[in-house]
Amino acid sequence: MQIGIAGLGRMGANLARRLLRDGHEVVVYNRTLAKVQQLEQEGATGSSSLDEFADRLRWPRAAWIMVPSGRPTEEMVLALADRFEAGDLIIDGGNSYFKDDIRRARDLWDRGIFYLDVGTSGGVWGLSRGYCLMIGGAGEAVERLTPVFRSLAPGAGYIPPTPGREEDTGTAQEGWLHCGPAGAGHFVKMVHNGIEYGLMQAYAEGFHILSDAGRMGGADYVYELDLAEIAEVWRRGSVISSWLLDLAATALLEDPGLAGYTGFVQDSGEGRWTLHTAIEQATPVDVLAAALLARFRSRQGNTFADKLLSAMRDQFGGHKEPPHDD
Repeated sequence: MQIGIAGLGRMGANLARRLLRDGHEVVVYNRTLAKVQQLEQEGATGSSSLDEFADRLRWPRAAWIMVPSGRPTEEMVLALADRFEAGDLIIDGGNSYFKDDIRRARDLWDRGIFYLDVGTSGGVWGLSRGYCLMIGGAGEAVERLTPVFRSLAPGAGYIPPTPGREEDTGTAQEGWLHCGPAGAGHFVKMVHNGIEYGLMQAYAEGFHILSDAGRMGGADYVYELDLAEIAEVWRRGSVISSWLLDLAATALLEDPGLAGYTGFVQDSGEGRWTLHTAIEQATPVDVLAAALLARFRSRQGNTFADKLLSAMRDQFGGHKEPPHDD
C-alpha cells in the first residue's frame, strides 16, 4: 500500500527502507533534502516540501510522522492536518506523551481525520530485526494500516509461542498490538521505556560490582574479572539473558574499560512520564524511580555503571553522549 514517512532520522529512514523492501509505495519528506535524495535512490518517492508530500499521497492519505516529541511533533501534526481532508490518517510513531495523543485524536476527529499513536521499539536495529509496535486509536484506522504494521513488525520469527498460546491467532505474536483507544499505544510504550530504565540500571550496577571486585571498602579479596566473558556466558542459558544483555556484551567486547564513554546518561522523557503517571495513580514504582534518579545523578560525576548505561543506549538506539567538555 502507499504510505508517507515524514522525518528521516535514525528510525524514520529505516522504517521507510523496511516498507520499501516489503513492496510498499513510500513517499518521504525531510527538512534536510539529502536524506530525501538518499531514499529516492533506494526506491522511495521524494518530496521537497510538505505541500508536495501531501500532493503525492493518494486519498485516503496515510502519513507516518517520525520527528522528536513535543513541539516538533505538534507542529508536524498541525501542518499535515491543514493539508489533509476527511478520511485521511496521521500516525505519530515517535515518543509522544499519551495525553497529547488523546487531545490530538479528538481535535482531528472533529475534522474527519484519523489519528493513531504508535509506540515504536527497535532503535537502530529495527531495519533488520523489525519493530515492536504498540498502537492506540480507532480500530477502523488500525485495520486499514494492517499491511504496514505487518511489514514493520518482526513477525513470530524463532520465538516459540507462550505455552497455552500455540493456537493463538492474535497479532501480539507477530510483534504488533492494537492496545486500545487514542493514547493507549504511547501509554504502553511509556511504561515499556520506564521498565527499560530499570533493567538497564540493574545490569549497570551489577557490572559495576564486578568491575570493582574487592578493590573498594577494604575487602579481603580482589578478583580480576573479564566482564566481556561474563556477559557472554550470561547470554547463554542464564535467567537474566535479554537483548539488553546482548548489547552490553557487545559494548564490553568493543571497549572493555568503556573508556569511550564519560557516563553522562541522558533521559528522553518517557521515564519521567512513567513516574508522573505512577504518582497520579498512586502506584508504587520504587525501582523505576530509582533508575530515573540515577540518570540525573550520572550528570554530576560518573561511574562504571553510568558508562555501561551510556554504552547500552548507544548500542540499541545510537544515542550519543554530549561532548566530553559539555
